[in-house]
Amino acid sequence: MSGGVPVTTNNRMELQAVIEALNALKEPCEIEFYTDSEYVKNGVSKWLSNWKRNGWRTKSKQPVKNEDLWRAVDSSVSKRRIEWHWLKGHAGHIGNERCDELANEEIAKIRKLFKAEQLKALLAQFSTKDKGEQVQRELL
Repeated sequence: MSGGVPVTTNNRMELQAVIEALNALKEPCEIEFYTDSEYVKNGVSKWLSNWKRNGWRTKSKQPVKNEDLWRAVDSSVSKRRIEWHWLKGHAGHIGNERCDELANEEIAKIRKLFKAEQLKALLAQFSTKDKGEQVQRELL
């Protein structure tokens, strides 16, 4: 499975991929989850419990970036037993290379569906402070 949105960040797409993959599982199972995203691996295995305990704030008392998606990850993760593995991206791992192919296919689809002006306008909305997360949720 694959998917994409016209304007986002790589971290948001990494998180969305985790959510979609875990939510696709319909029965309880043990999972070995491989990711080339240190953000995802560290977030799930090191930071998430502290963020929740601190009211979704970082150690420096700042709001957690991508909180909406981290909350969804937390909900998906809490239902399963998962062993998280980090692997180096673009290093010849067959599954990881396939994920990159799918991501590039989704980017190509988006470029066909949206004119450059449309993408620029969406990017401007996304980049505006306090509106970025709202635009992203609307696009999902």
